[in-house]
Amino acid sequence: MDILPIEDLKITPDVVQLYPDPSVGREAVIVIDNGSYNCRAGWMLKDRPALTFRNLLAKPRKDRNKKDVETTLVPVTQIGNDIVNIEAMRLQLRTQFDRNVVTHYNVQEQILDYIFTKLGISSENAVQHRVMMTECLFNPNYCRSLMSELLFECYAIPGLAYGVDCLFSYNVNQGAKHGLIIATGYHTTHVVPIMDGRMVVENIRRVNIGGSHMISFLHRCLQLKYTFHMNAITLSRSEMLLHRYGEFAYDYMEELRNWANVEYYEQNVKKIQLPYNQTVATPALTTEQKVEKKKELSRRLAEINARRREEKLAQDEELLAQLQQLEEAAEDGDDVRDGLAEHSLKDLSELKRAIGAVMSRIDKARLKINTPMAGGSQPQPDAEKLLQPPSSMTIDEWVEETRRKRETILEKRNARKQRKQDLAKRRTAAAQERMRIISQLARKEKGSDDFGMRDEDWDVYKQISREDDSDIEQENERLLECEIILKQYDANATFEDPLLMAGSAAELYQIHLGVECIRAPEVLFQPSIIGSFEAGLAETVDFVLKLFPPERRNDLVENVFLTGGCANIRGLKERLERELREMLPFQARFEVVFARDPLLDGWSGASKFCLTETFRHSLITREEYEECGGEYLKEHLNSNVYFPTPNMTPGTAGLAPGSLIG
Repeated sequence: MDILPIEDLKITPDVVQLYPDPSVGREAVIVIDNGSYNCRAGWMLKDRPALTFRNLLAKPRKDRNKKDVETTLVPVTQIGNDIVNIEAMRLQLRTQFDRNVVTHYNVQEQILDYIFTKLGISSENAVQHRVMMTECLFNPNYCRSLMSELLFECYAIPGLAYGVDCLFSYNVNQGAKHGLIIATGYHTTHVVPIMDGRMVVENIRRVNIGGSHMISFLHRCLQLKYTFHMNAITLSRSEMLLHRYGEFAYDYMEELRNWANVEYYEQNVKKIQLPYNQTVATPALTTEQKVEKKKELSRRLAEINARRREEKLAQDEELLAQLQQLEEAAEDGDDVRDGLAEHSLKDLSELKRAIGAVMSRIDKARLKINTPMAGGSQPQPDAEKLLQPPSSMTIDEWVEETRRKRETILEKRNARKQRKQDLAKRRTAAAQERMRIISQLARKEKGSDDFGMRDEDWDVYKQISREDDSDIEQENERLLECEIILKQYDANATFEDPLLMAGSAAELYQIHLGVECIRAPEVLFQPSIIGSFEAGLAETVDFVLKLFPPERRNDLVENVFLTGGCANIRGLKERLERELREMLPFQARFEVVFARDPLLDGWSGASKFCLTETFRHSLITREEYEECGGEYLKEHLNSNVYFPTPNMTPGTAGLAPGSLIG
């Protein structure tokens, strides 16, 4: 199985373009496809948009710890492709959208400033270009009014036209007279029936599921599966994994049964290598060089242990002097109760026991320091002497005995580690038993039953559970000697050696992408997976088709058009064909077609629409804006239907909506 590297999105900052562009002229129209995920902007005569960026604004979070920094400094705002690291914890991301509707126009103004600046237009006085802008289906009049006000009042544009991106994409792909558009977006998915070239407004339905829900669900699944790599599994990487390895299952339940098969899993799982840091040793080392490295490591370990013992010896000697001074003061008849309390001692008998215990520790430490084989300050045995077997044993017997010694040390280490973990947790059996014993002792001393009920008692318990590390130091030295011997004489030694082995750590930073490849996209067809009570895409399509008579229904399914970002995920066409085959009558004819470019066809369609006579008739001029209001919209084949806001005068408050004057 190949290990697939994870590729982070490389963002290239946009440059300020030449203005005026001689290929478009001063009368060119600025086309803005204002999507809830990506914004695409450029000139109408171009084949591709000049700018494509995330519709995001990032502001650095205020650091509350830095109180000395002047508050008058304005934080640097990053927009679109100027956001170098979108996953940075110190950034506060904002968008102008609430789902797919623009609601935050303070952010929208800064996005427009970014667009006009990158196109080379100075927007301080006015933008002397007409604007073609896309909007969502059924954009509220209030939101359109604020957008028109922003463009006309803030930028003084000469003209403005609105359209819907999925309709632009449908018509630029030579959309048939009748058809069914399935527009998959970042936050929503729309099912739009087209009859006689126009959308049937009353039969359009929306599913509040889009690419953001798939990405978020995959992100949570991977973080729950690999909690150790929670910080490395970001939303941006989850998005990349979804679009690269995700796919819509042809038969979801059958695919789940396949993934439960071990052989199928091994053949189809994707192993993704996360980035990690590792210091790799020089691969080409001779046996002598390996031995020298071991000798150096052993010498350094011995020096560290010796320094620790000397520091501990100095502390014990200082403590012994204090206790002996306290004992002399008690013999002279002085009041030593404060001194005893300072050292957590109750009476003179405990003081004598403490002096004896400290003197015993000092004697043992001095003995270890003065013993050459203890790994103290004395020189270590020569490597050649260490690598020679005893005269009473053969090499094979010696290697086997060394292997047993190493396994015994590792078993003791693992048992001690497990016991330490158990004692550190309150609810384990070992910790509860230890606390019970301490409580019994405490009751005998205090005559009370409340020991262990306070956090201070638990701190005492953890302090008691600390162990002397002198034995651990000797154990590390013996383990190191065993590994030196085994590495020299046993060619099959497989224990991890940080100096001689490299690459095994890479497996710890791998994630396996299995059933998640189909589970994340499946939320579009089964929103209940993420807790939504809405109908899925297949049920919504079936519902929309049943709103039409059978003869019209056949006209719609002969041209099912897929567009939007999620259309690029593999398997969507095959899955929709299967769903349509199940919901339509036997041998019914239908066809599912893709947009040529599901991501850019909305902008391309709007750009080509600007060259038509219909566009000139659809422009809203400054005079029409001032006369009809910001919500005014001139309808065309690619636009929303204009529903004037009712004039709610005091005398008409009780009338039916159909009787109000627009």
